[in-house]
Amino acid sequence: MTMPETDLLRIGRWCRAQVPEHLWDQVRVEAEIADRHVTIIETRPPWDGKGDWTRFPVARLRYTATTGHWSIYWRDRNLKFHEYKRKRPTKNVQGLLDHIGSHEDPIFWG
Repeated sequence: MTMPETDLLRIGRWCRAQVPEHLWDQVRVEAEIADRHVTIIETRPPWDGKGDWTRFPVARLRYTATTGHWSIYWRDRNLKFHEYKRKRPTKNVQGLLDHIGSHEDPIFWG
């Protein structure tokens, strides 16, 4: 079983809504989709205007097909992800996105 398409669309819309469209040339929030998880990434253009945009992983949402639950993972300074224990896994991915976007916990956005 793959990740629910409606949840993937919801995550994509949430990412686009994090930065006003008129600032997308300076910063974006994107969703990088893998087989069992979605990584939320902040991207910025190169400081000198040359090369690729930098990609900074902010959080990861992991989907467990057997339960239909999503869980949040946070990234440490070594770019390794760890399960976020303050929010329990849930079928409601929007609730997890709301928590990440609330900036209540600086572990995600610094």
